[in-house]
Amino acid sequence: MASPIEDYALLSDLHTGALVGRDGSIDWLCFPRFDSPSVFANLLGTQDNGRWLMAPVGGNARVVSREYVDRTFVLQTVWETDSGGVLITEFMPVGDRRASIVRRIQGLVGSVDIHQEITVRFGYGKVLPWVRRVREADGVEAVVGVAGPDAVVLRGNQLPHASDHKHAGTFTVRAGEHVDQELTWYPSHRDVPPGIDIDAALAETVRYWEKWAARYNQDGKYAPAVERSLLVLRALTHEDTGGIVAAPTTSLPEDFGGARNWDYRYCWLRDAALTLEAMLTHGYAQEALKWRDWLLRAVAGDPEDLQIMYGLAGERELAEEDLEHLPGYEGAIPVRIGNGAVGQYQADVVGEVLVALEKLRLAGGHEDHFSWPLQQSMLHFVDNHLTDQDHGIWEMRGDLQHFTHSRVMMWAAFDCGVRAVRDHGLHGPVERWEQLREQLREEILEHGFNKELNSFTQTYGGTTTDASLLVIPQVGFLPYKDPMMLGTVAALERELIGDHGLIMRYRTETGLDGLEPGEHPFLACSFWLVEQYAHVGRRQDALALMDKLVALSNELGLLSEEYDMGQGRMAGNFPQAFSHLALVRAADALHGTEQLSLATDAINIIRPLEQEQAAAPGPA
Repeated sequence: MASPIEDYALLSDLHTGALVGRDGSIDWLCFPRFDSPSVFANLLGTQDNGRWLMAPVGGNARVVSREYVDRTFVLQTVWETDSGGVLITEFMPVGDRRASIVRRIQGLVGSVDIHQEITVRFGYGKVLPWVRRVREADGVEAVVGVAGPDAVVLRGNQLPHASDHKHAGTFTVRAGEHVDQELTWYPSHRDVPPGIDIDAALAETVRYWEKWAARYNQDGKYAPAVERSLLVLRALTHEDTGGIVAAPTTSLPEDFGGARNWDYRYCWLRDAALTLEAMLTHGYAQEALKWRDWLLRAVAGDPEDLQIMYGLAGERELAEEDLEHLPGYEGAIPVRIGNGAVGQYQADVVGEVLVALEKLRLAGGHEDHFSWPLQQSMLHFVDNHLTDQDHGIWEMRGDLQHFTHSRVMMWAAFDCGVRAVRDHGLHGPVERWEQLREQLREEILEHGFNKELNSFTQTYGGTTTDASLLVIPQVGFLPYKDPMMLGTVAALERELIGDHGLIMRYRTETGLDGLEPGEHPFLACSFWLVEQYAHVGRRQDALALMDKLVALSNELGLLSEEYDMGQGRMAGNFPQAFSHLALVRAADALHGTEQLSLATDAINIIRPLEQEQAAAPGPA
């Protein structure tokens, strides 16, 4: 059985990620990419679907501390038993293009019995590998498992033994001793890769993360939470392609036992664009440019083929499929891979992308022969679909609507186009864009605002609200303090905030999303509310809500998609990029950080980087 979501730690090698429970079990790991089939799937099934347990046994074994090494994703857990104590260090080596995970057990005091149990199941817990014990050239034994295109090799000085389609064993670690284990994935048609120098790999992995995090040097009450959030966003970014996954998991339920279970191991244009803004705001210009290059490759071609999400390398075929052999997290089915929303029309997406690219221009990035024409084609796409209804930001699976948030983001798209020409000297049909911008503004104010409620509404002509309306001032459609926004906030507080003090996305019982009612507060929306409060002088309300939200992080500073306040537990995919990037925005608002002033720190980085890219042979 899987652990509570909040009990997991994330390990990352910038290609994939593993979830390690407080109980010492790695319950989720996809090799070699975030969106590859899993090797361990106990998270969504049973132990027979794959896991790797490494933990003390007997003697009242307990975790006394669990933390990352400084500003890294190197996890250290101190266990104590009646007979002694051990430190378990776990990490995924960074920088060596090696798909592996390392576990080191060090004796601190006395002696401790460690139980190891590893069950490898390729193909999302379904494929049983052929496993054999081999003796390598140096005389050291290793365990190799092969099935189809996949293979793994387990090395260590305490290898487990075969037992009922898994490998298990118990060994003793005494004070001053240590045991190292490494599990490495490789394509089965290749030779078994050699072992690594674990001391060197650990030092290099710590060095990488520390160097990356050193660029963040902001003070403020929420600086530690911002730093960890930026690290999470980096950990969810593919090192080679620049693609940013929404989460490293699939099918963790938004409603326990329900069907709101989605695969988030893909790159949403919306999430990635907002991540670019967060990175750029805090001086991570190289990551911003890498993402822009990913975007240009992913969406290149006919603008009518634009998708809301892509694979890590820009793949377009993400067909949704149910894995019927997996019983789901706490029985929440179906377990899904792929995402049916890939074929949806969501009218807000182009706006989010163009707002992010506008921020890149303001930070000193220049447009080239590819990037600006692509943005023009995206604006042409919006123009062509000006009157179309859509599925909205929340990927509704019910009837198409004119969602007010979507229409505002269409306005923002044309607003960015106008300013690109008027303020930055770029070329384009600016008069047409100005006309459409004003047309949309008048339309939104007429059809998206309910005068009786004194509030913007979820859909044109509607009578209910939606937390996405909090984005309206973020893109400059209205000031935060505009009476129409203040009325909207008051309506949101009445309609969507419960006794728990967090805001829901929308009322699921309306049936608008085409699913059975029931979900928990979506954390990003409450961070948006913090930002709104901060900008209108409701500082005490902002601080109180921010403190509540930050406290919902687990002990390692990780946030899920949603939170079940009634049961006091995380819900949804984990860790969630959207939650962490919204935390960064909210903290910036409270710290008084203006995005442009911080982004100017990146100007001296962006232009030399662009020059390097232009001079480098081949594609960026």
